Amino acid sequence: MFPCHFSFFVKYFPEDIAEEVVQEATQHLFFLQAKQMILNRNIYCPPEAAVLLASYAVQAKYGDFDPNIYKPGTLILEEFLPARVMEQYQMTSEMWEERIRTWYADHIGMSRDEAEMEYLKIVQDLDMFGVNYFPIRNKKDTELWLGVTSLGLNIYEKDNQLQPKINFPWSEVRNVSCEDKKFVIRPVDKTAPNFVIITENPKVNKVILDLCSGNHDLYMRRRRPDTMEVQQMKAQAKEEKLRRQMERTKLLKEKQLREAAEREKMSLEQRLSQYQEEMRLANEALRRSEETADLLNAKVRVTEEEAALLQQKAIEAEEELNRLRIQAMKSEEEKLLYERRMREAELLAAQMLEEAERRVNEAEYLKVQLSQAKMAERQAKERLVQYCQVPVLASQPTVPVLPLYSQSRAPSVDVASDIQGLRLNDRSPDLLSTYQIDNSEVDTLAIQIEKERVEYLEKSKHLHEQLKELRSEIDILKVEDKQSILDQLHQEHKRGGEDKYSTLRKTQSGSTHTRVAFFEEL
Repeated sequence: MFPCHFSFFVKYFPEDIAEEVVQEATQHLFFLQAKQMILNRNIYCPPEAAVLLASYAVQAKYGDFDPNIYKPGTLILEEFLPARVMEQYQMTSEMWEERIRTWYADHIGMSRDEAEMEYLKIVQDLDMFGVNYFPIRNKKDTELWLGVTSLGLNIYEKDNQLQPKINFPWSEVRNVSCEDKKFVIRPVDKTAPNFVIITENPKVNKVILDLCSGNHDLYMRRRRPDTMEVQQMKAQAKEEKLRRQMERTKLLKEKQLREAAEREKMSLEQRLSQYQEEMRLANEALRRSEETADLLNAKVRVTEEEAALLQQKAIEAEEELNRLRIQAMKSEEEKLLYERRMREAELLAAQMLEEAERRVNEAEYLKVQLSQAKMAERQAKERLVQYCQVPVLASQPTVPVLPLYSQSRAPSVDVASDIQGLRLNDRSPDLLSTYQIDNSEVDTLAIQIEKERVEYLEKSKHLHEQLKELRSEIDILKVEDKQSILDQLHQEHKRGGEDKYSTLRKTQSGSTHTRVAFFEEL
């Protein structure tokens, strides 16, 4: 036997995802289905919006952008961009990834549920999102599409599933019924004729009838005050959101403290390395000073010995001169010889005295050099002592490592469960008291939320400008032959300055008689 695969999809879509989807788990399931529908081409998405959606999907999957970890080729484009978009432009995978990375880097600080909600807010404005299409015919046997939405019933032409030709809001529909292949819509205006459409299969009528009944019931329920059960669930979700916001703020502060501690540690380590290097250089200078002092001492000793030897020779020469003088007195004949020798001895003595004086001066000079070397040695020792007294890392204040703060999720009941017929049991008043938060903190967070709302409006304007810039940038690389009919219809739609909601308002204009007549003439 072959395994059977079951896929579960959303049956009823909300009018406003941000307001009606309360549970984080429900939001995540909506996100997964919307992403899969875009990748599988079930929903038409413009290229520039697809790039922006891909950046939010990357943020939801990988968290904040880190240039030290992120490497080119990290993203698998098939998981984030529709293949149709990549085929329609002469752009490489690296070019697509670079554009996604540019948007991805702007989402730093955004949590997973925030990124998913931003993704869903953009998808919600796509023309085909939240529409269940069924092939139908009118009395002239013209092939058309019937779209069942949370706001009403839309009629589309066979080749245009983006812009409805006729719209019936649920407020104008009194009753719907089916008989065989005919599906009848009875308007609130009893004077108006019934709206009759023909399907190819009677079973399809039952599916349409079920969707119409459920969407009409939800449409009316949304316009009535919330029940106590729904109010309690929304209050609990709001407190949970505030709690998560406080936890994220606390985690951000802890992260900043850890980063500051790491930076301080690195700074101290660098200072320690610098001091160690300076100590090493001071030790080298001290060693060189000691070697220079020893060498100068040796030179001083040699010079002193040479000076003493020259003085001894000078004394001996003086004694020899005196002896020659005595001998000269003994003999006149030897007088000249003695005089000549005496002159030679005097000259030699003068030369020896001059050499001795030069040696003495050299010895004095070497003594001065020795004293300077000793002074340099003493200064190097003092500097080394100073470096040894500098505090090292052992004396720095220890920075505690802050533990990661875990986030707990409180279970609650979501709108999808309520739609399928499940009901919450009565809850005691003590349920909400378990989630009470300090009033000052709540006020602070409320102010912060209001500030974020204003920032979001400014961000939306900036976002539209960036989308327009990206659209003009990639239009140059567009391959016209690969543009689909939906692409052409979307471009005409944009050139006309229309969007999903302006089209619905236009198709609702006119009386019910006019719309029924227009449908029969299609």
